[in-house]
Amino acid sequence: MATKAWMSWSSGKDSAFALHIARTQGLADIVGVLTTVNEVHDRVAMHGVRASLLDRQIEALGLSAIKVPLPSPCPNDIYEARMDGACADIRSRGVDHMVFGDLFLEDIRAYREEKLKAAKMTPLFPLWLRDTTALARDMIATGLVAHIVCLDPRKLDKSFAGRRFDETLLRDLPPDIDPCGENGEFHTVVTAGPMFKAPIDVEIGETVERDGFVFTDVMPV
Repeated sequence: MATKAWMSWSSGKDSAFALHIARTQGLADIVGVLTTVNEVHDRVAMHGVRASLLDRQIEALGLSAIKVPLPSPCPNDIYEARMDGACADIRSRGVDHMVFGDLFLEDIRAYREEKLKAAKMTPLFPLWLRDTTALARDMIATGLVAHIVCLDPRKLDKSFAGRRFDETLLRDLPPDIDPCGENGEFHTVVTAGPMFKAPIDVEIGETVERDGFVFTDVMPV
């Protein structure tokens, strides 16, 4: 029997594909997803994805969910206290493993390991050190559909905002941009793929610049 685990769910392609790999390779039986939500704007933290689209994702996954509300801006002590509470909730449900979609940022992995150890939980990293060029193509090949919802205009031209994550995008990305945006160049929202029971119909809304980042509104229909 695979270990029961919760998924750290960002709403984007990396967490979605990590969930898929954990399932298909028997690494973990994912029973729920954990997401941080900006309580001021009612959107997924960092990615800026509408809570209504997050709810559609959760429905399509068919899993339990915990949404952790965060103030904006969010002091680190409040973030850690609320995440500790969420971990305690997960442990109370008889689960002590958490799956992450991290790829190669050592400091982030070390932080997660430290915090989960304190919470008496174990992190799992199904995508760790995967070649991101091959990984991006593997994601697309499975039928995963995602769009860029947030980008850093200091690293990637704002014209990429809202674009679909597909082979054409990969060809168009500048050579110094990681194909999975792992250096913070961009973030995505997933609307279809093998991790979902059914695809989510969306429409691409307006693009705005806020707090130094460019966001595109992807709306469920």
